[in-house]
Amino acid sequence: MTQAACKQEKQGTTEFFAIPPAMIINDMRGEFSLYLKQGDEFVLYTRAGETFRERHRQVLDATGVKSLFVQEEERPEYREHVVKNLGSVLSDENIPLPTRAQMFYDASSDVVEDIFSNKLPPTIRRNQFDRVFEFVAKGVSFLTLENSIKTMASLIAHDYHTFSHSIHVFIYSQVILQTYGFDDKSLVQFGLGAMLHDIGKTFIDDAILNKPGPLTWEEREVINEHPVLGAGACTLMPLSQDALNCILFHHEKVDGSGYPCGLRGEEIPLPVRAVTIADIYDAICSNRPYAKAKNAFQVLRVMKDEMGHGLDMEVFARFVRILSGAGIV
Repeated sequence: MTQAACKQEKQGTTEFFAIPPAMIINDMRGEFSLYLKQGDEFVLYTRAGETFRERHRQVLDATGVKSLFVQEEERPEYREHVVKNLGSVLSDENIPLPTRAQMFYDASSDVVEDIFSNKLPPTIRRNQFDRVFEFVAKGVSFLTLENSIKTMASLIAHDYHTFSHSIHVFIYSQVILQTYGFDDKSLVQFGLGAMLHDIGKTFIDDAILNKPGPLTWEEREVINEHPVLGAGACTLMPLSQDALNCILFHHEKVDGSGYPCGLRGEEIPLPVRAVTIADIYDAICSNRPYAKAKNAFQVLRVMKDEMGHGLDMEVFARFVRILSGAGIV
């Protein structure tokens, strides 16, 4: 569940969700109304279609308002506003880095949850893909900023949901791959592959995905279909082969023991090897139906001692250095 959803509140039968004031741009003409919370009441501040002026900002700053509120029924309009304006907000150095990081995390969670919270038709809808593309492109740029990974890591709550896990895998794999000198266009495609790597799980019964105990052989076979299902769901989208590889091959292992193709060593593309490490790290760091979360140090020890035969250890070493430099381990 996204932070915005966690802050959702009600007044009568009307539901509201919280948004950060920094996401409201001067001179914008919003397609949604804004409310302030005074005690237990939500009070209209600006109407849909009204231009947000500097005087509005001054009032918010002077009164120390930490959250504005939007009616739940206007979430689609707010989501479009975020897609349009998040880039300029993330690059605004007047906004503290932790605030920008929180805004990116919350906004991308909302967009990705929109895909993962519903069972898909045979392919992703183009408007859903376009939103994910926008967030990945802006996220790639944001993660180049100094201290961004340290700041983002502090926001990651390790309760396992497929959509939030996908964002974490994007963040971790991206900071690994940025150390290899790839151009931005490639990094965006790698990021799309990471963000969508588990999209095939939307085709799998929740009873299997959320089973608290060990899977049967038949259930494991069903789970193992998700990379192929995911690649199939994205065939009509403008993804590069690199991005599709991340979706299709993220469970391959360098010793050939992975699936679906049993690839070995450098048969597995470098971006995939980075996504695999990010995927395993975040999964073991998280509370899952069948396993309690481990801390970062414990996870890295398990990956090295028990899983090292299946991982690219040079990529793993880079990841350890990144986490160490950010003070995460």
